[in-house]
Amino acid sequence: MTLVSGWAVRSIVMAGAHSLGANPFADTDDQASLRQLARDVAERDLAPMARHWDETEEFPQGSWDAIRKAELFGITISEQYGGMGLGDIEAAIVLEELARADVSSAILAQLIFNGPPRAIQHLGTDALKSRWLPMAASGEALFCIGISETEAGSAVGHMRARLTEDGDGFRLNAYKNYVTGGHKSRACLVWCRFPGSAGTKGIGAVVVDLEREGVTVAGTHVKMGLRGTSEAELAFDDVRIDPEDVLLRGDASNNDAFKTLISHINHERCGNAAMCIGAAQGSLEYAVQYMNERKIGDRTLADLQGLQWKIADMSVQLEGARVLLQRALHMAGPHGTPPALETALAKTAANLAAKFVCDEAIQLLGGYGFSREYPVERAYRDIRGLCIGAGTVEVQRNLIGTSVLRGQAPASNGWKQYRG
Repeated sequence: MTLVSGWAVRSIVMAGAHSLGANPFADTDDQASLRQLARDVAERDLAPMARHWDETEEFPQGSWDAIRKAELFGITISEQYGGMGLGDIEAAIVLEELARADVSSAILAQLIFNGPPRAIQHLGTDALKSRWLPMAASGEALFCIGISETEAGSAVGHMRARLTEDGDGFRLNAYKNYVTGGHKSRACLVWCRFPGSAGTKGIGAVVVDLEREGVTVAGTHVKMGLRGTSEAELAFDDVRIDPEDVLLRGDASNNDAFKTLISHINHERCGNAAMCIGAAQGSLEYAVQYMNERKIGDRTLADLQGLQWKIADMSVQLEGARVLLQRALHMAGPHGTPPALETALAKTAANLAAKFVCDEAIQLLGGYGFSREYPVERAYRDIRGLCIGAGTVEVQRNLIGTSVLRGQAPASNGWKQYRG
């Protein structure tokens, strides 16, 4: 082992000191402009109506129109199909800024950025891309994804959705539950079993035009939060699936297609984390403003040390989650997929940070925080749903725990010796 002298160590540290000050995850000029555009849309168009969408449970059509007018739906869709051809980093920027104002509205963008259109972009045939991606990029249509069923939520391998052969195509019979935006969507990416499937072997996915005969909206759920974007139940009764509707064909002899679909959910999980960070950021900022304005006698709440510590703890958790998310996003590269372990760490941290920050924001506002007249209680209810969607916190912990115990380590230098 070669030892480095104390003088050499000091020289290295001092040399590094001259390069301090650079944020490795700082926005580029283009990303900063995109962030400002999304923030302007959020503050001008989303925030004033957020309470209305929540209380009425109406679909946030005004938010959809505003996002569409700003041409933000095409972030992750290639220029060939009318989009911007950008990646997960830019998608996360927009989702974070929209969620600062209203998570229900941000989910509309999430469904386009990290939902079926992203899967079609990466995995689809030219025919699928030509048919659906221009509609997604322009904001002409909403897309949804059908995975969960009444007896198959996190345990996806127990799904019953099944294809049977029908000439050169198939017939789909399925009942999908908790399909976000399914009652307003034009197409649904349906995970289902191809002929001969058992367990996770043979599970693949098809893109279903929801205007096709045999598709019905069986109902919607009344929810605690995210009330502007309802969860629908979709029934598929002997729906014709043409060969060109197949996104990823399942092979009954292996679970390769299933693994590909699962890995692709990492985009959605990063988007979920970005929305949690945005909602938490908005709640923290609101609490800071309130504390600086609210007086007890001749002192503001911001002068009280005990409450200052709450803000400190909120900031630590929020920034920790943000850094983990940025690492996962940057590891994806321009058009790749974020790695599973880093994504699970980021989603877990963001979900838990958002719960903590939004809950503490309510506490800092006291009775006002518990009132629906103020936005922090809505943010808490909204992010509570994000802790379940795209893989629960418990599912992420399973992935993290088993990965580390089997010798896989996060992309941090401190783990290198352990890997060996």
